[in-house]
Amino acid sequence: MNRLAASVALTTALLAAGPAVANDTVASMKAGGLVFERTDGITMLSEDLFLSVDEVRVTYRFLNHTDEGIETIVAFPMPDIEPDWMGSIRGPVPDPMRALPFITRVDGYSVDTQVEQKAMLNGVDVTRRLQRLGLPLNPHYDALEDPVAELSESQIAELVADGLLDSNVHDDGVRTSIGLWTLKTTHYWTQYFAPGAEIEVRHLYVPVPGGTSVTRDWRSGDIPPDYRNAYCVDEAVRSALARKQAGQIQMAETWLDYTLVTGANWSGPIRDFRLVVDKGSEHNIVSFCGDGVRRISPTRFEVRYTNYTPTRDLNVLIVQGDRDTD
Repeated sequence: MNRLAASVALTTALLAAGPAVANDTVASMKAGGLVFERTDGITMLSEDLFLSVDEVRVTYRFLNHTDEGIETIVAFPMPDIEPDWMGSIRGPVPDPMRALPFITRVDGYSVDTQVEQKAMLNGVDVTRRLQRLGLPLNPHYDALEDPVAELSESQIAELVADGLLDSNVHDDGVRTSIGLWTLKTTHYWTQYFAPGAEIEVRHLYVPVPGGTSVTRDWRSGDIPPDYRNAYCVDEAVRSALARKQAGQIQMAETWLDYTLVTGANWSGPIRDFRLVVDKGSEHNIVSFCGDGVRRISPTRFEVRYTNYTPTRDLNVLIVQGDRDTD
């Protein structure tokens, strides 16, 4: 069984995006929200996935291989938005419900998806509590600054005591706060699969990139375990980053995530899987885990698998760095 587990280690400078999205999966609506389930009647014939900082495009082909029609909820979970002080190098981390389109088409026809959002802390749904206080479900400090300012000191203290909020007043009197919960967002709709028939599902959206303008010193020779495990950063990638730093080039990291494991909820493996990662600029450096990665353009890298069962999600590291960076 293939898996995304080998590093993109290229001699030229690589790099590519920040947090992204997920594979379609079968779900049901139960008390407490959507529950992802497996189905034995529908096969994912193919998945063609394109990831970049500016857009994510994915096309699926599904086959109902039974003699009966199947109607089910199809869910598309977005990557979690985790608590993090750093936000995004492209600006504040926005809520996935922001005014940017999430476009879904089934056999060429537009589908209006519904959205479920949950704020989770240690496995507990705290959505309603936050909403009662007028707080956004986005845990990042840029989203919380004004709403927290409207709370009383006792309300803030209670949130801090319950582990929901990290909030501090600095010497200049300015308060900074960050939510300690995780925001989970899922787009979903009800889909009918005719017996013995194929359908095509397409998604197009703008990802929510994460990252930092404060990058580590790659000249030390050490590769941090989290970079090695999540992005398969190896010595070739580290050396390329170190050379840029040695040239006093300003650098910034972008992280792009995509939930792949829900693709295992369909009947059998994904028969034909294709991934293309676009790092944006030839000056960028990209690293992600994948077997048989090949370069197909100055900025794009391709992975292809047959009979693929995803066992881990996809994390892409893109390091921007050239003398034109502000």
